[in-house]
Amino acid sequence: MSAGPLASQRAGGGYKDRLKVFAHTALDPLVRGLVSIGLTPDHLTWTGLVLSIIAAVAFYDGQSRLAALILIAGGLCDILDGQIARVGNRVTRFGAFLDSTLDRLGESFVLLGLAGFYASNLLGLYRKALAVVAQVATGELEAPLALPVLQHQLVDPRAWLFLTVLSVLALIGSFMVSYTRARAEGLGLECKVGWFERPERVVLLIIAGLIQVFYAMSIALLLLTIFSFHTAYQRMAHVWRLTRGAGSDS
Repeated sequence: MSAGPLASQRAGGGYKDRLKVFAHTALDPLVRGLVSIGLTPDHLTWTGLVLSIIAAVAFYDGQSRLAALILIAGGLCDILDGQIARVGNRVTRFGAFLDSTLDRLGESFVLLGLAGFYASNLLGLYRKALAVVAQVATGELEAPLALPVLQHQLVDPRAWLFLTVLSVLALIGSFMVSYTRARAEGLGLECKVGWFERPERVVLLIIAGLIQVFYAMSIALLLLTIFSFHTAYQRMAHVWRLTRGAGSDS
């Protein structure tokens, strides 16, 4: 049974390694130019966080296509900071720690921006309903007309509530993917099982944002949640097998 996750780990690492080699080769001239003007990895790491916050605001404002384009720029910063560290001989343990920490923070802002968008729409529906009720109470709107007006103005609030909760679950799932690996490595165990990591999550959000259709982002969040929790489960199962197999636990 243990061969399955390990095999998927090797396969996932293979295509990711090829993509990294391709990206590094294509961006090498740009990286050397940035190093020559004194740009440091930390500059790009912080820039990536700022771009993630701006993307979160754009998602909150309902401008998903703009948010997706900003996320692309942030992803480029995420690629360049590590490459600049290597080319400029600036690889440090704190730099790696800062990069991972701000990546998690930036992704959290993005998902919170989406949750805020859905929650604000839910609140907007509630306010519209109250306005219609007030119009009926003051005689501005006849009671028989209230229901058609509500049906015209309101989308099912359960949809907005579901998507708000789903955005929060996606956030929890993304943290679980990172935490399970970090905790395992803190115990001295290698834990690279599972293919659905931050790059895949960001790409999924970018694609849904560029499509800019309501159901596209809904499906993206659902997939993000399912795959994130599945990857976290894979890592938990992997660590359980390693510790039980090695006799580390009673």
